[in-house]
Amino acid sequence: MKKIFLFLKTSLMASTLFFSCKPANNEAAKPAFDLVKAKTEIEAANQQTMNAFAKDDSVGLANMYTDDAKLMFTGMPAAEGKAAIQSVFGGIIQSGVTKVELKTGEVWGTEDLLAEEGGVTIYVKDQIVSQEKFIVLWKKVNGQWKRNNYPKLIETIECMM
Repeated sequence: MKKIFLFLKTSLMASTLFFSCKPANNEAAKPAFDLVKAKTEIEAANQQTMNAFAKDDSVGLANMYTDDAKLMFTGMPAAEGKAAIQSVFGGIIQSGVTKVELKTGEVWGTEDLLAEEGGVTIYVKDQIVSQEKFIVLWKKVNGQWKRNNYPKLIETIECMM
């Protein structure tokens, strides 16, 4: 009987310790991802893009993209990498586009990867020549959101859903 009592007492103590102990967490608690703040950062990046168009700055436009980005416009082959993206924007600027207005709609994602749905209005001088919708994938690189639109990220998003 003493053995049974000792066994039960030991088991009870062990289970109490086992279930009441929490693993040590030496890392500081990571702040929750703030999607509202991220959307504000995306809107600021879009403003930089609009400013670069206003200055005919194809280099500045290309720098808004990651090094491995892919730019895909309807009816055009994809432009891969910053040099190709700069060339596309240089051509758009040379074609007479003087201004673009980007309007962010919805933003979804995580602290590393966002998808933005929005609209763009394209101007030649003061005349609207096109109004389009877009989806842009954004990737956090060295603390800054950069446009990416890379198929590997599209696959990542599909896996997250």
